[in-house]
This record gives sequence, C-alpha cells and structure tokens, in this order.
Amino acid sequence: MSWHGIDGHDAVAEQFRRALERRRLASSFLFVGPAGVGKRAFALKFAQALLCERRPEERLDPCEACPACVQVAAGTHPDLDVVGKPADKSFIPLELLIGDKEHRRREGLCARIGLKPFGGRRKIALIDDADYLNAEGANALLKTLEEPPPRSVLILIGTSPARQLPTIRSRCQLIRFQPLPAEILARLLIEQGVAGSPEEAERLAALGEGSLQRAKQLVQPELGQFRDLLYAELQQGTFNSPRLAQNVARFVEGAGKEASARRQRLHIIVRFATDFYRKRLRTEAAAQQAPDPDRTARRLDCCLETDQQIDRNANQATLIEAWLDTLAAA
Repeated sequence: MSWHGIDGHDAVAEQFRRALERRRLASSFLFVGPAGVGKRAFALKFAQALLCERRPEERLDPCEACPACVQVAAGTHPDLDVVGKPADKSFIPLELLIGDKEHRRREGLCARIGLKPFGGRRKIALIDDADYLNAEGANALLKTLEEPPPRSVLILIGTSPARQLPTIRSRCQLIRFQPLPAEILARLLIEQGVAGSPEEAERLAALGEGSLQRAKQLVQPELGQFRDLLYAELQQGTFNSPRLAQNVARFVEGAGKEASARRQRLHIIVRFATDFYRKRLRTEAAAQQAPDPDRTARRLDCCLETDQQIDRNANQATLIEAWLDTLAAA
C-alpha cells in the first residue's frame, strides 16, 4: 500500500490523519530524512489534501480532480507557497522569506502566509532545502513560527534536525521520514526508466541505501567507482590523507567548470563517507567490542560538519585537505 502514490510513508500519513481527526494539527513542521525519499512529494500531496474542495481535510484523501487539487499539482494554487534554494546560491535568499530591503516584511513567504486564504480554507507554505537556511534566514522565520497566522501551515523540508538552529527546531513539530525499502527503490528505478533490468535495479537500490536520489546518482559509473575507491581507503583506518585529498580534488574538478556542479559532486563524496561511518557505528554498537567507540563517532561528526561547510564559500581544496587530515588523525 502507498498513500496516493507516495511510497514508504504510510505511517506518516496516518499520523497526520489522526491529528486532523482530533483537530490537533500543528501549524509548523520540520520534515527530516535522507534526501530522495519523497519528503517534498509528501508535503505537496498533504497540501493537496488540506486544500481539496470535494473532500474534508480530516480524511487526508484529496480527490486529485477538483480545481484546487489541479492547481496544487500545477503549482499555481493561490494558497500554496513554495520556496527553495536557487541553484546558483549557497543559501536561501532572505528576499524569498521577507522581501527585499525596500519591502521588508511586506513581501516574501512570511508576508504571503499571513494573508487571508483565497479559498477560505488554509494558507500553506513549503520551504524546500531548509538545510540551506543561514542564521539570518532562520531568524527571519521566528516571528511567523512564534505567532503563526490562523489556519496556516508551514513545512520546512530538510535532512537532519542538526542542520537547523535550535530556535527553529524548538518551534516545529518534527516529522521523520525513513529510508525507502530496497524493493520499493528497485521498483521505482524501473518505473522511471533509470534501470534497464531488475538486476540493475536491485544493484542500484542496494547502493542507494534508501534514497532514490542517491540511487539515480550512482547510475553514473564513475561515481560508483569512486565510491568503491573511497570505501577501500576508509576501510584501512589509517590512510594517506594527502594522496586521497588529491584524488578527491581531481574527481571534483571533473564535474565541470561550474562551481555549483563541483559543490554538488563534493557533497556526494562527503556523504559517501558519512554513510560509511554511519554503517560502521551501527556495526560497532551491535558488536559492543569496538577498540575505540568514540573514534568512529568523531569521524562521522567531521563528515557532517564538512558537508555543511561546502556551501559556505570555503576554499574547496583547503576544505578537502582539512576534512581528510581530520579523518586520518581521528
């Protein structure tokens, strides 16, 4: 079973359905979970259910055919606002949230969500890429989070609570999305034409570790090959960090001349290492016999911090060297 074509998150849908039936729906939510598991698709379908003109919202069952449902699907509904990080930016611009300097608090998402609903039901706003809210952007949201307009719903979509300021986390209801099961990933890869055979779909699903986005990325043979090379180095525990830094820098440069493409490739590589240490941490916890139980945790923290630094205009070569030196020294 899947809730309106959203695979793997029926439990989350049921959680929202119960809240609506009890008339206890919160006004602000933080959706977290691995990239590429359907958080944004779920948020849009949830918005469709709340704005549907034919079915009561407590059923959480949009008809998908009324004018409101069609508008939500097309991204044109006047009571639905969606913002995210532009591809050429490192963070979500403040202007998208509260308007430019000449129109502060009179334009932007925070102003629009405070308007009376056009359809008389709710105002809904989604902030995609919420991991890329800087301190200024997060602080701009505080007034809206502390004093939510009547009949409004604000959803922030990110990957981890740790990537949000405490002021944001404390004012949002946390909704966790789990990685997709391998069988669902494999089916989606075939349905979307990413994999040409069941065998390839199963291989990519295993490598994707619950993320459709990651599985799609690994269709590129060079990414899968570099992942194997990186894992082989990290498996040794003690590795030649200058040599590995050169290999990583060369591979990142191979993404092209665009800075955004290079940043994206470096994100992928650092997240490969993050996954490696997460797996190791789980294995060590299960075995309860790791020689230094804190070592892997320190390396995992280093990867998470480096992933955040990539979009902070840090010098990439220096960042790569510092990251791998820290891992090797840990």
